[in-house]
Amino acid sequence: MTLYFVEQFKLDNIFDFDYKEVARTVINKTLIQEHFNYDVEVSITLLGENDIKDINREYRDIDKKTDVLSFPMIEYDSSYSTCSDRTEEMYEFIEDSIDAINPDTDEIILGDIVLCVPVILEQAKEYNHSILREYAFLIAHSMLHLLGYDHMNEKERLIMEKKQNLILESLNITRDL
Repeated sequence: MTLYFVEQFKLDNIFDFDYKEVARTVINKTLIQEHFNYDVEVSITLLGENDIKDINREYRDIDKKTDVLSFPMIEYDSSYSTCSDRTEEMYEFIEDSIDAINPDTDEIILGDIVLCVPVILEQAKEYNHSILREYAFLIAHSMLHLLGYDHMNEKERLIMEKKQNLILESLNITRDL
């Protein structure tokens, strides 16, 4: 796996954990859980409130800050959002999608995860759990988006919620950390 980090927010002593290693671990666990057996490339950008607000306005026409934005590079069939049990065979179409493959590494380019550091801190406090838990949760959430899941209706939301919880529980990243 190739994991790129773009740090556009000063991170001095904000995280008391290895945020790059946590991201790598959550991404790997998500790929295993979802039977996505390809080498991947993912980019994670860490920003402040104004920058994520600008991106949110530009790409979603929503003029406010948010916690995470996901920019998948692969187009999935709409049925992927409601599929709760995926198999490796479900992803075979990707091999024919030349736009999603890095020609230099043969890795599948899953897409970009954009995180707002101040919102991570706010939400950890608001939800009464650790910054580690909030950070890991948002990466798991975004990875599921990069793999074709969504939460536009109640069925999709429940599927994503269950999958996010399974990922974090399997890594022993719980709300009481």
